[in-house]
Amino acid sequence: MDNSRNLLIAVALCAVLLLGWDAGIRYFYPDANKPPVEQSASATPDAAATGDALPAAAGASGGDKAKPTREGGLTDPADIAEEEADLEKTLVSADRVKIDAKEIAGSINPVGALIDDVVLKTHRQTVEKDSGPVRIFSPAGTPAQHFAQFGWVGEGVKLPDADTVWQASGGPLATDKPVTLSWANGEGQSFRIVLSVDEHYMITAEQSMSNTGSGPVVIQPFALVNRTSKTASASTWNIHSGPIGAFGDSVQFGPDYDDLVEDPKEGQTEGRAHWIGFTDIYWLSALVPEDGTNPATDFRSLGNEKFRADMIYQPVTVPAGKQFTRTTRLFVGAKETAVLDMYEDAGIDNFGNAIDWGWFQIFAWPIWLMLTKLYGLVGNFGLAIILLTVIVRGLMFPIAQKQFASMAAMRAVQPKMKAIQERYKDDKQTQQQKVMELYKEEGINPLAGCLPLLLQIPVFFALYKVLMLSIEMRHKPFVAWIQDLSAPDPANLAWVMSLVGIQVPSWLMIIFGLGVLAVLLGITMWLTFRMNPTAMDPIQQQMFSIMPWILMFVMAPFAAGLLVYWVTSNILTLAQQSYLYSKHPQLKAQAAKDKEDRAREAAKGEG
Repeated sequence: MDNSRNLLIAVALCAVLLLGWDAGIRYFYPDANKPPVEQSASATPDAAATGDALPAAAGASGGDKAKPTREGGLTDPADIAEEEADLEKTLVSADRVKIDAKEIAGSINPVGALIDDVVLKTHRQTVEKDSGPVRIFSPAGTPAQHFAQFGWVGEGVKLPDADTVWQASGGPLATDKPVTLSWANGEGQSFRIVLSVDEHYMITAEQSMSNTGSGPVVIQPFALVNRTSKTASASTWNIHSGPIGAFGDSVQFGPDYDDLVEDPKEGQTEGRAHWIGFTDIYWLSALVPEDGTNPATDFRSLGNEKFRADMIYQPVTVPAGKQFTRTTRLFVGAKETAVLDMYEDAGIDNFGNAIDWGWFQIFAWPIWLMLTKLYGLVGNFGLAIILLTVIVRGLMFPIAQKQFASMAAMRAVQPKMKAIQERYKDDKQTQQQKVMELYKEEGINPLAGCLPLLLQIPVFFALYKVLMLSIEMRHKPFVAWIQDLSAPDPANLAWVMSLVGIQVPSWLMIIFGLGVLAVLLGITMWLTFRMNPTAMDPIQQQMFSIMPWILMFVMAPFAAGLLVYWVTSNILTLAQQSYLYSKHPQLKAQAAKDKEDRAREAAKGEG
């Protein structure tokens, strides 16, 4: 009786947690915007040199933050409208230098020498084919502000700044077609930035200064990435969005944007910087210093939801009649696994780890490799996931055979176990010892039934990481309504209600977000539990009868591809159990007898 009561309490608490989580978070942690903290920029290139206005006074931004989406981008309708108007007005300038490379397009602003207009030719905004390319960089002052700049700081020399108009030659910027930006200060120093781009997402900037003056000058080349957090993708406990970099021997995922606002010290970095920038779930903008250098780097909040990643080289004295050049690379594009690994193989340390695989990298990498290979064979990622499931289950089939053999042996010794339990019912320690001796005599492993599940856990989580983080899965369709395997199943109750004009509030999505795949998951899991031949006490039976329906709601918001994997795995488990029952008829007979006994006891209880 007490166990039944505790079970009901546990189920009730699970329901409260599932239904009340979103409402509770909204109550205790409202999305009101915190006043931005004003930061000083004295330690790195100043605001005038970076093309960014001085940080506004605290409290200037006001209002509510728009909730970040999984992929990122502007979410506030007013910001979206303003961004479209700003781009239409800003990007039409005839002075802009076009970018027309293999995988990126856009333009360069000669005022301030800003790379502030970059879109990706090979990735579109949504699953709709006419949705247009993904935009990574937007000009300063627009709601989606995100740009890169290369320049110099120094003393006793007139330097280019945010208002400098550079003279451009060459273009449009494309593979094997560099662009040169030039400017002379009229005091004997001339500056030049030669930009080139490869066949993917890497722009190289060669910053040169020629000193034809009468004496030496001291300069420090710098590079920076400036962006707003308004366009950031959602940052969760296992997927980071925000500042990122490789320092020393590892990749630093963080700090978060909010942490940087609250404590400027969070932006300090330790160890030699191999690259530094900002990441979203699928996109990356990062600076890569020249080999053999050790520039100072940091992250900083500029206020008003604007942030900066700085890289400034050590001071260099350029004698009269000499020239000095420093080369920095800028990655602005998609976090494609093969491309990142290619750059890492070319010498950029830990660049492949810009994708936050976490602890499951050892499993995620082979899962990703197998999925992409299968996709190359069948041309459909949904089918590739199904084939992957078949392969995984096939590899585990020998273990499943041993599992059923162990279960059959467990059934055979049930009378002996009951005799031991009766004989030593008042001595639990001796009872347990005798049971273990019985297992040893009969050659039974009581944990054999758990092994297939334990082996599937890393595969399941690795696949989850691949679906969540791998851009190769983004916008990949399966069948019918499933047009994006990396997103939740769209065919749910909320979608049906939206067809008649009813919008379901977010706190009810735990119920109305239930999709077709989640229902199939619940049904197939319930069937596998029903066929499980393991003897269970009444409490276990109740737990296993409720668990499929709880997991059905819990898993509904997850990627459709993950549910495809789990549903397929359950179907294969049912087929496998049916086959193994034919090999162990005593299990099937015992399962039928157990079912009759449970029905008899239930009828007796009702009577």
